[in-house]
Amino acid sequence: MPTIVVDVMPKAELLDPQGKAIAGALGRLGQTQTALANISGVRVGKRFEISIDGAADADVLAAVRVLADSVLSNSVIEDVVGIHVQDAPSSAVA
Repeated sequence: MPTIVVDVMPKAELLDPQGKAIAGALGRLGQTQTALANISGVRVGKRFEISIDGAADADVLAAVRVLADSVLSNSVIEDVVGIHVQDAPSSAVA
């Protein structure tokens, strides 16, 4: 069963207070973890996973695009930045 993944992010020109708070926390952690010290910004978005029965053909993806633009995102403050198909794993890894 394929899954269609929709990624939504705040528009680039808008302030992202949640991302700013995370970046600040990472900055404080960076004082003790060198790898985190180089992170200069964080933007927080949303990810939707839509499971479908059948193939994820062009018609299904077009319908999901309409859904993403009209229901899953607020076009005033957000952009749909990605829609892609993620196939279900063929077997579970133990």
